[in-house]
Amino acid sequence: MKYKIDVVRIRENSITLNGWVIGRSPESRATFRVEDDHHRPVKFKHVSTRRDDVSQIYFKRTCDREFGFDIQFPYERGKDYWLLIRCEGRQAKIKYNESLIAKRASVAHKRMEKIKDLMNMETVHVALDFWKEHGLRALVLKSRHKLAGLDNDYDYGEWYDLIKPTEEELENQRNTHFAYEPLLSVVIPAYKTPERYLREMLDSILAQTYTNWEVCIADGSPRGQSLERILQRYAEKDSRIRFQILGGNRGIAGNTNAALEMARGDYVILADHDDTLPSHAFYEVAKAVNEHPDCDVIYSDEDKLDMDGKALFDPHFKPDFNGDLLTSVNYICHLFIVKKELLKQVGGFRQEFDGAQDYDFIFRCTEAAKGIHHIPKVLYHWRCHQDSTASNPESKMYAFEAGSRAIMAHYERMGIRAEKVEKGVDYGIYHTTFRIQGEPLISVIIPNKDHRDDLDVCVRSLLERSSYRNLEFIVVENNSTEPATFAYYEKMQAEHPNFHVVTWEKGFNYSAINNFGTSFAKGEYLLLLNNDTELIEPDSIKEMLGFCQREDVGIAGARLLYGDDTIQHAGVVIGFGGIAGHTFIGLHKAENSYFHRAMCAQDYSAVTAACLMTKKSVFEAVGGLSEELAVAFNDIDYCMKVRALGKLVVYAPYACLYHYESKSRGLEDTPQKVERFNREVAIFIKKWPDIIREGDPYYNPNLTLRKSNFALRDLLKEKIGEPYDLAVYDKFAPEEK
Repeated sequence: MKYKIDVVRIRENSITLNGWVIGRSPESRATFRVEDDHHRPVKFKHVSTRRDDVSQIYFKRTCDREFGFDIQFPYERGKDYWLLIRCEGRQAKIKYNESLIAKRASVAHKRMEKIKDLMNMETVHVALDFWKEHGLRALVLKSRHKLAGLDNDYDYGEWYDLIKPTEEELENQRNTHFAYEPLLSVVIPAYKTPERYLREMLDSILAQTYTNWEVCIADGSPRGQSLERILQRYAEKDSRIRFQILGGNRGIAGNTNAALEMARGDYVILADHDDTLPSHAFYEVAKAVNEHPDCDVIYSDEDKLDMDGKALFDPHFKPDFNGDLLTSVNYICHLFIVKKELLKQVGGFRQEFDGAQDYDFIFRCTEAAKGIHHIPKVLYHWRCHQDSTASNPESKMYAFEAGSRAIMAHYERMGIRAEKVEKGVDYGIYHTTFRIQGEPLISVIIPNKDHRDDLDVCVRSLLERSSYRNLEFIVVENNSTEPATFAYYEKMQAEHPNFHVVTWEKGFNYSAINNFGTSFAKGEYLLLLNNDTELIEPDSIKEMLGFCQREDVGIAGARLLYGDDTIQHAGVVIGFGGIAGHTFIGLHKAENSYFHRAMCAQDYSAVTAACLMTKKSVFEAVGGLSEELAVAFNDIDYCMKVRALGKLVVYAPYACLYHYESKSRGLEDTPQKVERFNREVAIFIKKWPDIIREGDPYYNPNLTLRKSNFALRDLLKEKIGEPYDLAVYDKFAPEEK
């Protein structure tokens, strides 16, 4: 017999236990008994629940048996209680009292429980597969990261309980009247929905603090299996709930369109038939509509709800609108709200995209929207089960094929030339290859001071491995002293007509050196490259060029790895480390990042100039790199200047190089260097105060700025929504600012 108590809750005068129990075979049944401290039986309520996760792990298949249980019994403070579980002749006896429950809630106990959770056969199989594919060193690193995650300050459920509105706040919402109170039409396609789940969805809508809404349900269940009886009961209870029995399945697109035709509201909210919404969801939507009247598309963050409806997990905290991320994955998903006028313009759901019909619909809405607003709050609980793409992507392969077609259709409408859209790092994650137009010359600008061997590795990796050949190399010689360096220059210029050396005779200034080098460039595109890099993926130049050739893109950056195959750069977030920092530093290239973000093409506020491609025309339009930033933040500043032109900065994960960082330049280890660094921090803050104060639009304010792994904010140390620390800037005198 194996069992686990997942959740223990004390609520007023009762204890609730959620867990599971199995025997040697799926057919084994467990019995339960609750006793008081005198071993007298205590009456309890018992509900069996499906636990497909347990079934898959221990029996390698989904079983019809209900291995889960919810048990509730009366509780009196100061007394002991016992839960007895019996299965296949074996018995477990677990004691409960107030102090034990408190102990189990302690950090140390929770850490041990998490470690025990990892000790199962599924973990062993995953670890062995990872070892075989990536080696022992990578497995050790991944295990360390997994264990480090156990020390997070909060489980998401606890975090959510702390951040969600209080009862007082909810009551204030009920009493709030907006200047404009739009009618919100909640559109729900239903099909053979389990009665319990449909009730939970409708009950969550009835509990909304904002009340000007209607529910439009189109039931496409087969004849004899319709939900009419339940729907009729809810419609009689509240006239805002309306439904239509279709008499047969029209497919997900057809069922949704039938519900859309019923909508009379100013804004339409899309929802699934078995999910739930927190009670403040519609209030936040109405508030956003009033604060952003020009926005005709709104979306929120979301999380997942277990099958029992008891636990929340796997929150998805999203960036503000990110068009390139949307072509990598349908990150918007839920909660999605569209203005009725825009809906009429773009049309409803399309049958040919069934399985990814919402993806196609979101593309068409965002393409035509006047404004798109993101609410950085969880306003949707997505129920996760084995047949859902939320937990088991391979169960709906057709959905991902439809998604690929939806992306290509988007590119065609936008006039973007895409070669192909294929599976990325996982199902539901897409990798686009763009069609290269012509064969433009790319000027590779590489500053160098000695370090001949590093430079040779860098240049030869491009000469010998790159699938894109039309390159010229401009090496900016910067006060080298070793004769071998100059001998190398002569040799390379003699052997390679596209290898040029230009000499910078002044002191070190990274910005000035690169500006000097680009003045000799003949190429239409520039590739700023550190001399301590090495090409890994042959198509890296093509990957960046594919983005850079787009009219809306000004910069493309690459994924950079340390020599041990851990991430050195996967995009830059303004605010990390106080000013700006790289994402996912130290994560092994084979590890899963937050919602696979390290392997998703996406827009960022900045990328590193250790490997940065840009249009030469854009470089000249913004005056190149800012020379007052001699060492720090000049690349971040350049990206900000390009974004100020209305151009995008794109991170291209399939462009991949090694970056053997810190070989070419010393650390900030002297008082003079520290002073210069602080001064450059102040300059950056003065130039870009808005993003420093308001936060990076491509990062979510619910996530920490203290780590690069997109972990939850520590609510004790970082207040959500607070401005970034401007102390570094404020300490300088006015004339220094």
